[in-house]
Amino acid sequence: MSVAATARITAVADGRGSTALPVLESDGPLALRRTRSPDTTYARVTVVGAMSAPLGGDRLAVEVRVEDGARVTVDSAAATVALPGPGPDAGPASYDVQLSVGEGAELHWLPEQLVSAHGSALDMTTRAELSASARLVLREEQILGRHGERTGRLSTRLTVRRAGRPLLDQHLSYGPGAPGGWDGAAVLSGHRAVGQLLYVDPAFGDAPPAPRLLGPTAALTPLAGPAVLVTALCADARLLRAVLDEALEELLNGGEALREG
Repeated sequence: MSVAATARITAVADGRGSTALPVLESDGPLALRRTRSPDTTYARVTVVGAMSAPLGGDRLAVEVRVEDGARVTVDSAAATVALPGPGPDAGPASYDVQLSVGEGAELHWLPEQLVSAHGSALDMTTRAELSASARLVLREEQILGRHGERTGRLSTRLTVRRAGRPLLDQHLSYGPGAPGGWDGAAVLSGHRAVGQLLYVDPAFGDAPPAPRLLGPTAALTPLAGPAVLVTALCADARLLRAVLDEALEELLNGGEALREG
């Protein structure tokens, strides 16, 4: 039997330099827990999987609203594993993430990896609406197949709008049924860990870090706005995380090394 569940988070500035969470609604397999943040000016919420999900046919959603001036980090306790459904007619699962970040607010969306298990089918969409002075750190990591197995079918779309204007719209598709060439030399070339890091910061102004390679299979690209996108291919999840973590550390520290190239 398929599951339909939506978890909701609302973060507000409390007027004392920290962030409150008046809405923290868990549902079905999506359990939300307020966890300790190393920076007391940020609230932190961890998504804890209460059951195996998403399975084929499941409809999952997470909605995050960060009000003006609030700061919040949302992460997860473990990887999300897309699994086959209970029967041949289950159909694909869907996982929809909606993020809204107000004026002067900041959201760090840092879930663990999404693993596409063999035989699964998942359509994942992430939509972010940012105010002009909002900051966003968003990490996505896809692992195509568990150890020693082929990938399932995975389709992801990331759409970001800032001040009502498009900033990024990216659609990726892997596995059975994906357009031909997805695993060829011009795309994955044998790699099974794919990731990206989007960093939006009004402090960049008109001078974000210049485009550059971050290794043989990773690159940083400035976007048409105060933002950069880091994309990487790696052999496994551990190597992918190391590349993205290094880039994020540089960006959080002002991006000087990335600016200098």
